[in-house]
Amino acid sequence: MSNAKALFRATKRRRADPGPALLDDLPVQRKPREKRRADDAYLTVETDAIRALLARDGDRIRREGSVWDPACGRGDMVNVIRAEGIPCTASDLVLRGCPDSWQADFFSCGRPRAKAIITNPPFDLINAKGRALWLKHSLAMPDWRYMALLLAWDWPAGKINGLGQILDTTPFSYSYLIRWKIDFTGQGQAPQRNAWFVFDRDDPRSYDGTLPEPSFRLLDRLDARQPDLNLEPETDQ
Repeated sequence: MSNAKALFRATKRRRADPGPALLDDLPVQRKPREKRRADDAYLTVETDAIRALLARDGDRIRREGSVWDPACGRGDMVNVIRAEGIPCTASDLVLRGCPDSWQADFFSCGRPRAKAIITNPPFDLINAKGRALWLKHSLAMPDWRYMALLLAWDWPAGKINGLGQILDTTPFSYSYLIRWKIDFTGQGQAPQRNAWFVFDRDDPRSYDGTLPEPSFRLLDRLDARQPDLNLEPETDQ
């Protein structure tokens, strides 16, 4: 009997020993998720993106007479637009120092303040997870003719919560893939790629009822004051 008890104890110890950990059993190392800023305030620190847009679409934008930036932040883009001689109305949910701006909730604005809208909208309100609320409100507003939105390049891929349906039925006219990385934090380049998505209500390709595919264009660092900035190419592709 004593021999049987000793054998049982030895077997129990062997079964309790888990042995060497398998690869699947190792803890997964996950990078802590960064908490997004209040009001999703990722401001456009650099001005190359708006300068390049004006170099390509400046004549089209000027046709509308003036611009409205409803998420103006500190005015980084507004200042460039005004410096190009284009009147620009500026507003934001929170006043952050943009010159000659006024405080307004975008969703309380039933009509645009200009016929051209150019902005870097809060991403958590225009993406699929945010139910594309910013885009819905923008498209519901009458009177504007041109709208350029600075967003992540993969923004149109979202299909949940209505974003896919909106873009299927009311596609943007064309996009400019920005071929450099934008600094939204003042701490260096963001890891993502960005693009301008342009809705042009005077473009017959997108608003004649046939819903053609949006066109795709590439955008390099350009400036209306000179055709090409001739900057060194990025090394961290």
